[in-house]
Amino acid sequence: MRVSTRSAVDPFIVMDVMQAAAAAEAAGRHIIHMEVGQPGTGAPKGAVEALNTAMAQGPLGYTVALGLPALRARIAQMYGEWYNVDLDPGRVVITPGSSGGFILAFTALFDTGDKVGIGAPGYPSYRQILKALALEPVDLPTQSANRYQPVAADFAGMDLAGLLVASPANPTGTMLDHAAMGDLVGACAETGASFISDEIYHGIEYEKKAVTALELTDDCYIINSFSKYFSMTGWRVGWMVVPEDHVRVVERIAQNMFICAPHASQIAALAAMECEDELQTNMDVYRQNRALMLTGLKDAGFTSFAPPDGAFYVYADVSDLTSDSRAFAAEILEQAGVAVTPGLDFDPQRGLTTLRFSYARSTNDIQEGLARLKVFMNGR
Repeated sequence: MRVSTRSAVDPFIVMDVMQAAAAAEAAGRHIIHMEVGQPGTGAPKGAVEALNTAMAQGPLGYTVALGLPALRARIAQMYGEWYNVDLDPGRVVITPGSSGGFILAFTALFDTGDKVGIGAPGYPSYRQILKALALEPVDLPTQSANRYQPVAADFAGMDLAGLLVASPANPTGTMLDHAAMGDLVGACAETGASFISDEIYHGIEYEKKAVTALELTDDCYIINSFSKYFSMTGWRVGWMVVPEDHVRVVERIAQNMFICAPHASQIAALAAMECEDELQTNMDVYRQNRALMLTGLKDAGFTSFAPPDGAFYVYADVSDLTSDSRAFAAEILEQAGVAVTPGLDFDPQRGLTTLRFSYARSTNDIQEGLARLKVFMNGR
């Protein structure tokens, strides 16, 4: 049976690393996971309790495609609390994870063959989802001088239909300030390009608050998720904020593609938003882990990286150590028992000389991983 040309997407390399790590664990080895951007904690206790209560009261079924009204309203309230933005809950769309949000956004905004700019290094699935939808991803090689974030000069004259930015970014953890975000919003407005802001790491910041594009414009799409700050990766629930006149467009697509986000996950997500004490305890772990990484990686011999502003990653230049990050990551897994992600996942052109280290797991795991990396590097 034939397959479509649209299906010829590249593998998500970090998932391959996870599979190799799982195979090593199945063989009896203890692996430290620094490859995957998944919190080591589960959903907040209040979220689980709320779901248990709801399930005891009766069966859960479909919700409306836009999501539970109470959850949409609570998300809108959060924008006032976090950013002093007055957001109409009617513009909030609940999605099956941020991945569902990207599919909805790309389908609503772009036609077959449209070019969409994405910063490199960047989250690899942007590129692959765009390809699968018969769109053309355009990598914008970002520079260290710009904190690996795109600037308007990177896409001048490219005739892009859209620009997707992430702040805090994966894999670098860097953020756009008001001025930098404003420059990108303005450049897109001048050329008629749609502006999409991936904000799934908001809430995980260290020295300053991340900027939402909604502080600068209503003419944008926001993608967010309960996976990271709210520690609910496996629940597959996220949200979008779209312009008022796009709500019905997105709703029609969501009705047909997904029907709705999981009802159970929406109930848990609503309760999770009231678990601030527990969420801030998680943040204390990330802050401690970040401090350990900044000193421990350098002590192990990984010396070229910028401290992350947010998220829970360090993106290191390892050009002095290897010209094949995929082989190097495999060597580290085999010899040190530490799973890390080759930069090739995030930057097809320059990623052969970079690695991403995640510090989302427990502090004990981070300490052990750094110790193993030091022994490994001293033995090379």
